[in-house]
Amino acid sequence: MARTENDTWDLTTSVGATATGVAVGRALASRGPDPLINDPYAEPLVRAVGVDFFTRLASGELDPAVVDDNAEFGMERMRDMMAVRTRFFDDFFLAAAEAGIRQAVILASGLDARGYRLPWPAGSIVYEIDQPQVIEFKTATLGELGATPKAELRTVAVDLRHDWPRALRYAGFDPAAPSAWSAEGLLPFLPPEAQDALLDNITGLSAPGSRLATENMSDGSRAVSMMADQIKQTTDRWRAHGFDVEMTDLWYAGERNDVIEYLNAHGWSANAAPVAELLAAQSVSLAADGERAAVFTSLSYVSATRG
Repeated sequence: MARTENDTWDLTTSVGATATGVAVGRALASRGPDPLINDPYAEPLVRAVGVDFFTRLASGELDPAVVDDNAEFGMERMRDMMAVRTRFFDDFFLAAAEAGIRQAVILASGLDARGYRLPWPAGSIVYEIDQPQVIEFKTATLGELGATPKAELRTVAVDLRHDWPRALRYAGFDPAAPSAWSAEGLLPFLPPEAQDALLDNITGLSAPGSRLATENMSDGSRAVSMMADQIKQTTDRWRAHGFDVEMTDLWYAGERNDVIEYLNAHGWSANAAPVAELLAAQSVSLAADGERAAVFTSLSYVSATRG
């Protein structure tokens, strides 16, 4: 179902289901010898959501290789991508904390459990922003699992299309103090003008020395279109294994600003870590050619510091 201006979702539908699929990737990436990440909450959170196909994958009952059927994009690719992506954002927050930053803001937090699993230093406050039902579900589920936050965790239950900066300040966020922000797996789900507005709001709330981690596609319009096509092919293949969630038409096409250029023009110093290089560092091949390879090589994770 195509996105609409005021659409809503939970963790089994639309954009929310992508958060569950990403958690499956983290669960798979946390397994095996010498895993790159360790997210002990990914699998139980996926189980609690209750999408049978995702649960069977996260638990190991369903083999990702069988599901992918030799396709170049699928759950095995998701596992590899989530391994390097999660490690990048984990390391970003840990480096910010080591530098003395004690406010962290996770935008569109979904099933992210960094507030519970990272070794935050004393005095750290972690703000999680997402839709009310997503926040409520994750908080309740982790509570039932006996998980306790490793920082002071403040949830901000608000749609990012609404006045989230006001809600964040109301929760105690101090714009005069440096902060660390993540917008992970978020920007392609925003219209181009909303991407700029989000970055502008972050900038307006960021004191000098603040840091931001996000993603960038150097050819955003073409990449979003290719991603949408790839997801449709992938989910069509998953249906043979019982997948019954509609996850197409979730991204917004259209020309959008290059994130690095935009940030550098608005008081930040931004750098890119190409995803292809992060995968290669883990001896993972892109296993794609032509236009699909170009899309992968256009993707990078961004770290920026406010001047």
